[in-house]
Amino acid sequence: MKRLYLRTFGCQMNEYDSAKIADVLRAAEGVEAAARPEDADLIVFNTCSVREKAQEKVFADLGRVKHLKRSRPDLMIAVGGCVASQEGAGIVARSPFVDVVFGPQTLHRLPELLERRRRTGAPQVDVSFPEIEKFDHLPPASADGIDAGPRAFVSIMEGCSKYCSFCVVPYTRGEEVSRPFDDVVAEIAGLAGRGVKEVTLLGQNVNAWRGTIDGERADFAELLGYACEMLERVRYTTSHPREFTQRLIDAHRDLPQLAPHVHLPVQSGADRVLAAMKRGYTALEYRSIARRLRQACPGLSLTSDFIVGFPGETASDFEATLRLAREVGFDDSFSFLYSARPGTPAAELPDEVTKEEKLLRLRRLQAQLEAQARAAAEAMVGTIERVLVEGPAKRSAEELAGRTGNNRIVNFPGAPELIGRFVPVRIAAVKTHSLRGELIGAK
Repeated sequence: MKRLYLRTFGCQMNEYDSAKIADVLRAAEGVEAAARPEDADLIVFNTCSVREKAQEKVFADLGRVKHLKRSRPDLMIAVGGCVASQEGAGIVARSPFVDVVFGPQTLHRLPELLERRRRTGAPQVDVSFPEIEKFDHLPPASADGIDAGPRAFVSIMEGCSKYCSFCVVPYTRGEEVSRPFDDVVAEIAGLAGRGVKEVTLLGQNVNAWRGTIDGERADFAELLGYACEMLERVRYTTSHPREFTQRLIDAHRDLPQLAPHVHLPVQSGADRVLAAMKRGYTALEYRSIARRLRQACPGLSLTSDFIVGFPGETASDFEATLRLAREVGFDDSFSFLYSARPGTPAAELPDEVTKEEKLLRLRRLQAQLEAQARAAAEAMVGTIERVLVEGPAKRSAEELAGRTGNNRIVNFPGAPELIGRFVPVRIAAVKTHSLRGELIGAK
């Protein structure tokens, strides 16, 4: 049996794609997982190009496996994902020992590309955009795949049509294409039949999903209703403020299975910067969405993404970002320095702010966001949370780890037979990256 070493960079969409890559290769070539590149017959890097560092990590990792190819010419090395889509044949030109380059929409063709490489001896590159063809050619998820267990991901759409000035995604994953309703429901039903209790619906702009249900046009809010009928808990990511409709807000009021957590990237609190980013909304409009969400679902956890140091960001623009983050009251957020991506409009904008000043701003924002996250966690102490038990705790096999509705990890003593079940847990303490809890009703 061939051995596969698969490394994933980037977002949950890439995690989902990696699970499908493993399923495709398992069905076609009977691979089993390898823990190290040195133990593998096939190495696959599933890449991300959203930020510069993620892209360079791929080439650094390729450099670290080059010697393996030299000593074992039959070893196959493949690069997929967004860097593959962006660079194409340039990856082979820069790293001639790479055998196959494939894009996010052509991962289902990987066995064919590998076979063609072995037969012809020529590197294979396929970074085309065949829309949702890949979903029609994927085998059923395997029981020991990445998405096995009580939680799973389901991709409901591909690509992005927003063309934010800083973002490379439309150029690496194509424009927005929604999976048909019947296909999404069939995948969710299959996962529910395997015992999955919670599904996260995925898309670059997941709330832009559009489809047809019973011959009528339908939106993402309606799809959520069907998903909630089949599962005990449903999440989704990543949403876009431009597509956050009142119907979607109402779904958080009306669907008890819908997790009380929304990740809604804002990127900046300054209207001038948002306009330069081509985000399509103002800070006031974002605040309105947040306010209506919390009215619909009191206690809802709201998290976000921020870009610091976008070209032309002034000190007052940055202060507006700090103010918005404080006033909206995000439970947690991710924040990054702006990273110019080749081919995007923002890469051509003049930028006079020094790297040192940008780093100072990033540290200020991160300190504020971390304080807010800590306060939100401490407010949970004493509450009783419905927790989905995912498995043993990372630091102690004698304890269990689970996830609350607002997407926080909690560790607590409990029996292994609770894995895969929802249990009531009282939050007892806050740790650095997790919560401590006590199982309600435990002897």
